[in-house]
Amino acid sequence: MNLYSWLQIIFYLVVLLALAKPLGSFMAKVYQGERTFLDRVFGPVERFIYRVSGVKADEDMNWKTYAIAAMVFNILGLLAVYAVQRLQAVLPLNPLGLGAVTPDSSWNTAVSFASNTNWQGYGGEVTMSYFSQMLGLTVQNFVSAATGMAVLVALIRGIVRHTAKGIGSFWVDLTRSILYILLPLSIVLALALVSQGVVQTFSEYKTVAMLQPTTDANGNAVTEQVLAVGPAASQIAIKQLGTNGGGFFNVNSAHPFENSTPFSNFLEMLAILMIPAALVYMFGKMVGDTRQGWAILTTMTIIFVAFIALAVWAEQAGNPAFTKMGIDQVQTNINPGGNMEGKETRFGVANSALWATATTAASNGSVNSMHDSFMPLGGLVPMFLMQLGEIIFGGVGSGLYGMLAFVIVAVFISGLMVGRTPEYLGKKIEAYEMKMASLMLLIPILLAKVGTAIAVVSAAGLATIWNTGGPHGFSEVLYAFSSAANNNGSAFAGLGANNPFYNTALGICMFFARFWLIVPVLAIAGSLVQKKKIPESAGTLPTHTPLFIAWLIGVIMIVGALSFIPALALGPIVEHLMVIGG
Repeated sequence: MNLYSWLQIIFYLVVLLALAKPLGSFMAKVYQGERTFLDRVFGPVERFIYRVSGVKADEDMNWKTYAIAAMVFNILGLLAVYAVQRLQAVLPLNPLGLGAVTPDSSWNTAVSFASNTNWQGYGGEVTMSYFSQMLGLTVQNFVSAATGMAVLVALIRGIVRHTAKGIGSFWVDLTRSILYILLPLSIVLALALVSQGVVQTFSEYKTVAMLQPTTDANGNAVTEQVLAVGPAASQIAIKQLGTNGGGFFNVNSAHPFENSTPFSNFLEMLAILMIPAALVYMFGKMVGDTRQGWAILTTMTIIFVAFIALAVWAEQAGNPAFTKMGIDQVQTNINPGGNMEGKETRFGVANSALWATATTAASNGSVNSMHDSFMPLGGLVPMFLMQLGEIIFGGVGSGLYGMLAFVIVAVFISGLMVGRTPEYLGKKIEAYEMKMASLMLLIPILLAKVGTAIAVVSAAGLATIWNTGGPHGFSEVLYAFSSAANNNGSAFAGLGANNPFYNTALGICMFFARFWLIVPVLAIAGSLVQKKKIPESAGTLPTHTPLFIAWLIGVIMIVGALSFIPALALGPIVEHLMVIGG
């Protein structure tokens, strides 16, 4: 990598990690019910919501009640989004008069946004009205993100409390997540994005004269272009902060009306990982030992940096096929060069590869370049990060509770190695917790691999794989199901996925990947909260040391390697060998 690439990446990481502590401390106060500087503004609103909805602010649910509340609320949201799409033609704020979305696409999109995946098989500006974008999709961006944060907080309470039954109230955790964290940050980010040229308007689409007139496929002169606009900035802010990822426009954050300048690009990249990183520090604060949070954050950062380096190196190395044709791909500090296919010249190789790594380290899925155009090893990076389970920062809430499943596995294995009952933060880790953690790790793996297998052997699945006769077509299918099974939402994009087969299959993956994982997370919380707290002893495994960080990284990479390296070998790895071999 050249000097400019290193400086951009280092600056991004410094700002990201610097924000983790103050934001994490603030969120710990929010969830512990302590006063914050926002209480004067949102306190009355919070109390009003409880009063009109009949919620008791001091309610303490057991894990089953908490799980039922979360599931019912999100399934009702799923049905509401489905209904909005099917009734779009008769609903207001539809300046283009767009018709109803097809049943299979409506199902896919409703599940996608309810599960915090935001996979998009449609073009936003030609499919969704302003009403659908705002009331359907943007609202789900808030509540799906808040659901993940609420479930994480319930798990943390399960670790902190002892000989108890309750893990808090889902309704209170959901409300406070939106009012005190997601909404204020979204307002600030939306205003910042508008200042950079991201559109926010109810105006109809604009017809403008083209600077360079052209001709269409039939040879007719084309002198005008329709520019899609709309209330985009408000949706873009929460899509990034909530690790949702669904774009207002078809090409997502590569669109200049959605991501206008290098500064807006930096703000959006920062927003993707800001809350997930802060939640890790919040975890340390809430368990009473910030070293635990720093240890997990260090683990995430080490893996993240390693994958950034691989992605940027792979893309800046360029395409050997171009080199053979004598095309200049020379890299200097002024001209980074490398593989620019599918990338915006506004952002270049480094920022495109950094975004691809960040968006798949989190369960975000937004893109500022086309991952399908990456070099094979560059494309392997976002794919493998998803396949690790979206735990390297991960989605808001879901990333950390996924990482804690790996922590439980690591602690359990280490306990077996020394012949001692494993402990984590004063709680014994026994067979029940291990079973639930194993489910959390295995469910996404099973969904991704089974879904891919069905797609590549069925006529309906094979029908829209446009890259036939090589490993890249397989990579596109594997990427799609890895994305759906880990609630990411990005795609290789060369796959024709907006059809009944893929809309249905990917929707099923997204649904179970989200809600089948929430149940074992809360089951772990319900089990731990009832246990006594064990005093630390000489036999207790320290879980904040460099040794444990190295052990945790090893467990994560071994599980990922054993699960997906054979599949990756059939896709991006063999494709890389074909590219360099000519």
